[in-house]
Amino acid sequence: MGAEALLEFPACIFLPDIAMKGFAHFISGVALATFFPEVVRDAAHGAIGPALAGIAAMLPDTLDFRFARWLEQPDRAVDPDPDPPDPGEIARMVKEAVEQAWEERRPVRLMLHTLRLGPDAWRRYRVRFDLGRPAVEVTIGPMVSTGGHLITPEGSSASPLRLPLHIPIRYDYDPEIVVDVFSGPSLAFVPEGNAVRILFLPWHRAWSHSLVLAVLLGITAGLVGGAGIGWVMGLGYALHILEDQLGWMGSNLLWPFTRRRMPGLRWMRSVDPWPNFAVVWLSLILILWNLDRFSASPLLPAWFPLLALPVPLFLWLASRHPIWREGWDEEDPD
Repeated sequence: MGAEALLEFPACIFLPDIAMKGFAHFISGVALATFFPEVVRDAAHGAIGPALAGIAAMLPDTLDFRFARWLEQPDRAVDPDPDPPDPGEIARMVKEAVEQAWEERRPVRLMLHTLRLGPDAWRRYRVRFDLGRPAVEVTIGPMVSTGGHLITPEGSSASPLRLPLHIPIRYDYDPEIVVDVFSGPSLAFVPEGNAVRILFLPWHRAWSHSLVLAVLLGITAGLVGGAGIGWVMGLGYALHILEDQLGWMGSNLLWPFTRRRMPGLRWMRSVDPWPNFAVVWLSLILILWNLDRFSASPLLPAWFPLLALPVPLFLWLASRHPIWREGWDEEDPD
């Protein structure tokens, strides 16, 4: 996602996987374009093929955060008030949304609103789903700044309030949802057989993250700008989707032929810095290497590609250092 989208929805920084940073997607798209000699040669004469590939690689999240997000119409809302909010009330409203979806046999969307306390102060709270023994747990967290930094722990609840659910639930994403600043996340509760499936951010990574759209974009761009432009833009769009698929949320890969997101591989938590750094590092090396080898007089030494060897180390560091959430109880095993 782009930097502006992160600022508009910074609750994402406390969650395991929303999307890689916009620059990481952009630079990886540029790197992909440099594997096409004709695109590199045209770029040397002022063409913008590599930049178009980078733009295409950012397009799926742009569609989500600039359009799909604002088209969502929640059925219910959790709007905490006063401060500190009542965890029982929040849990009850979540439970009612699950029950409504089950009883009416239709999807029910719930918005978890944030609680603003001042110009730069917010009350953080956590909603957690227990899948083994169906229940929703709500914990009231500390007061934090807009940047997510702890201001004061006053008002935090010592332990989560647990409300059992009498309906089995299914949830492919991280069971813990942290709500704190700006606009909060939304959930969709969808009846599915003998259970209710919970979808986190149902508007995200749906139709926009489809490989079918990548093909259509490539064909359209190719008709307008030529085969080279069509290939790099279509592949750049697809590369974004495949990069996101390494995380947790997954994407609706074959929309409009499918209606559900395919779960991610959960290899990394892509909002953490190490995966993004690894993508940027590898992309820069590939860009320099391709530009050099397609030039009339290559200058880089033969060992230059070996600079990509630290990338597995960066990814290993990502798996060893999960997201740190400031302000929660250090004894909390979650």
